[in-house]
Amino acid sequence: MLAPERTWWKPLGRMEKTWLTVAFVWCIFLTLMMPLWYFMGKQNVPTETYRTTPEAFGAKVNAFVDQYTVGSDAATGMPIVAPPAGSDIYLRAMKWQWYPVLQLEEGQTYRLHISSMDLNHGFSLQPVNINLQILPGYDYVATIVPTTNGDFTIVCNEYCDVGHHTMAGKVIVVKK
Repeated sequence: MLAPERTWWKPLGRMEKTWLTVAFVWCIFLTLMMPLWYFMGKQNVPTETYRTTPEAFGAKVNAFVDQYTVGSDAATGMPIVAPPAGSDIYLRAMKWQWYPVLQLEEGQTYRLHISSMDLNHGFSLQPVNINLQILPGYDYVATIVPTTNGDFTIVCNEYCDVGHHTMAGKVIVVKK
């Protein structure tokens, strides 16, 4: 009985060489583009991260809400907070809610502080498609400038227990 013929050491055919060359060139191109996308493509939100405790961050959020509340959301009863342009704004993630509703001015710069009080949450601003990972014990700070007015939805894109599907918040951007 003869063993089957082995073909792995035979020379490559023309089509195999062509597709290997195309795949290799494409890999090199994408590898070279990664630093360009990172530095020039504005793909990443500029951030700072600080250690905090849920109690300390919760106190900052409550003080922020007490100082800048302008009303409440009719659908959820959540306070609507309208801070002055250029200020630090605070958003708290907690089992199945984003607190408070933020009302921001179009074209103004804000420092958004986000933290979780209990579990790992995912911050996803739709339809803008900004995605951030929010962990308890960390104050995640992002400098943001709203560029279009309207209502934007915040959803949690990290499974956070049984009520995860109900965790939605809101950012309202108004014209200056």
